[in-house]
Amino acid sequence: MKIIDTHCDALLKIWEDKNRSFTNSTEIETNLERLLQGNVKAQLFAIFIEPELPFDQKYQVALEQIDIFHQEVIGKHAQIKKIEKWSDFDKLKDGEIGAMLTLEGADAFGNDISKLKNLYQLGVKSLGLTWNNANLVGDGVGESRGAGLTDFGKEVIELNNISKVLTDVSHLNVKGFWDVMDIADYPIATHSNALTICNHRRNLTDEQAKAMFEKNGLIGIVFNPPFLSQTKEATITDIVRHIEHFCSLGGEKYICLGSDFDGITEFVLGLEDASKYQQLIQELLKHYTEDQVLGFAHQNFLNFIPK
Repeated sequence: MKIIDTHCDALLKIWEDKNRSFTNSTEIETNLERLLQGNVKAQLFAIFIEPELPFDQKYQVALEQIDIFHQEVIGKHAQIKKIEKWSDFDKLKDGEIGAMLTLEGADAFGNDISKLKNLYQLGVKSLGLTWNNANLVGDGVGESRGAGLTDFGKEVIELNNISKVLTDVSHLNVKGFWDVMDIADYPIATHSNALTICNHRRNLTDEQAKAMFEKNGLIGIVFNPPFLSQTKEATITDIVRHIEHFCSLGGEKYICLGSDFDGITEFVLGLEDASKYQQLIQELLKHYTEDQVLGFAHQNFLNFIPK
């Protein structure tokens, strides 16, 4: 069954060590060989800037990761096709893998709208407003003051809407989340789970999940064990529990998969990298119809994206 994965951090890993090959490095959980083995039809690649990096270097590092995307991911592999327009998902042929850029945290462009527009032009089609820390857009879940979006942050979302760019609420704090619900046309949580099942600050409350579903927003189930079971150990059954809970809230048509491969250090047993994706599918088919699992795997995402 074809997979669309809404979040990985392969670009960061390759940026940190240029000797890591996207083709087959065992250190890259979403390398090409593993994506092919797992039948991943499209992978969203996050640009992530470490928060401790000096402010005046952050945009440059974002550009360096975008260059890695174009040179190492796209440029060296004919079967990987860059998603430049939303309609490109429909044009993927058998044997091809779509690759799309996302930005995790607005730190890269500071308060410079021109830089944001440049990132759009380079292929960014989903914007995570914050990581855990605060930035000039708003507060992440790790910022103790708990403020919502700034006026500039609201301006950014309006530009996302006009540009048909997704607004990602994963890592955003609660007040900022509700600000997004008021403004965003295309909300998504690329890698978040259910707080009711696992009490972790990165997960979404039932009220948040219902608000997402009412706005036709997607929630990508993340495979990080602390977000699944609050421990360093988790099983595929834990993933099923989160999916079941979101379904009970009316989310069957709004669930997708956002692994966070290459950004996590603990792994679900039997789902240690992208090559194992079909083991998750086989388990889901024990609990859901084929059409439902197709939805989780890729169709809900395809139904959601801007037309």
